[in-house]
Amino acid sequence: MKQVKPWLTVVGMGDDGPDGLAPAARAVVEQARVVVGGQRHLDLVGHLDLPGPGERESIPWPKPFGALAETLDRLRGRPVCVLATGDPTCYGVGSILAQRFGREAVRIIPAPSAFSLARARLGWAAQEVETLSLHGRPLALVQPFIQPGARLLVLSANANTPAEVARVLRERGYGRSRLTVLSHLGGGNERMHAGTADSYRSEDAAADLNTLAIECVADPGAPLAPRTPGLADEFYEHDGQLTKHEVRAITLAALGPVPGQLLWDVGAGCGSIGIEWMRTHPECRAVAIEPDGRRLEMIAANSAALGVPGIDVVNGRAVAALEGLAAPDAVFVGGGITEPGLLDVCRAALGPGGRLVANVVSVEGEAILDQWQRAHGGSLTRIAVTRCEPLGRFRGWRPMAPVTQLVWTKPVPRPLAMLDEARPPQRSPAAGADQ
Repeated sequence: MKQVKPWLTVVGMGDDGPDGLAPAARAVVEQARVVVGGQRHLDLVGHLDLPGPGERESIPWPKPFGALAETLDRLRGRPVCVLATGDPTCYGVGSILAQRFGREAVRIIPAPSAFSLARARLGWAAQEVETLSLHGRPLALVQPFIQPGARLLVLSANANTPAEVARVLRERGYGRSRLTVLSHLGGGNERMHAGTADSYRSEDAAADLNTLAIECVADPGAPLAPRTPGLADEFYEHDGQLTKHEVRAITLAALGPVPGQLLWDVGAGCGSIGIEWMRTHPECRAVAIEPDGRRLEMIAANSAALGVPGIDVVNGRAVAALEGLAAPDAVFVGGGITEPGLLDVCRAALGPGGRLVANVVSVEGEAILDQWQRAHGGSLTRIAVTRCEPLGRFRGWRPMAPVTQLVWTKPVPRPLAMLDEARPPQRSPAAGADQ
């Protein structure tokens, strides 16, 4: 195979500029005739002289940033150096460019990431820390990470991010959490500012370029929102159309969330199934399909409050609303079961190994699931939950409406070779028989 020489080199650089680069990275920057980067990066290398005659072409990040690939396309074939902050593959441009132009065409030379530098300053072990970025991302993404005893490192969007995160912590009952704001890590202007979420205020010192370290401490009695399925019903704004937490936990277990997979939440109600699917892992995706406008507002509010603002919401009725959606890896039907052909449409949309789960409480819904299960297989389960509640001066058992649940997995076709092996061997003709 012919070796392709990289024409695009991505160099990670710290706040100390070229002085902090390894010799190989510095050589790339010093010899580069075309340099692309943020204005801060370009200013840091602007004093470097080229080793030979000619001029260096400096190109700032285009606006919008999404136009960067188009800018680089015009430079394809010329040696180009792209400057990035820290490790370009850590919430950076390096992996994006490698995917866009091919890893053979892109060489990446990383510097320590802001996370690495922050851990070094604090003495935190990498395997004990959760990391996320709020740079260009919703503040709500921090919510699932707020857990008792958790240590978080957060790339801030700007100087206001620490105060905004402190407010979220106070509202969640984590006001005693310790915050450390590390600004200009690795540079001559590096500084640290520490306090608690209760004491941190917007006027506290923070540079636009900062990393936030959080040691989560729950206040006594603070409500816990674990990332395991089955959150308490009180976490949701709803109008009664809510899959109760006991049934929700069973349903998510049947759906089996896998990182990177997509769920259709059909008849989403207030969105609890799709939301908890996404909370299991940051790479899980979900589409909530719901015809009621008020419930759409609830889905938006609940997804933001519970840290998964990226849930897609489709306003419409199944089956029509499913047309054109990306193929799912799993489907949950919580409403609209009487729509003609709904289960068949969902079955057809799933790929091999895809999971279909449907919950019903009505006799008519049960009849549909029974008929469908007889035709296609799967399992039917009756889920009955009885809660102990006050009964006058005493307590009694109050049953919830039983839920009938269909669980079906789309068969995975067996390869022809395996089918041949499974066939019984043919008997040889008896000796002397006609050949």
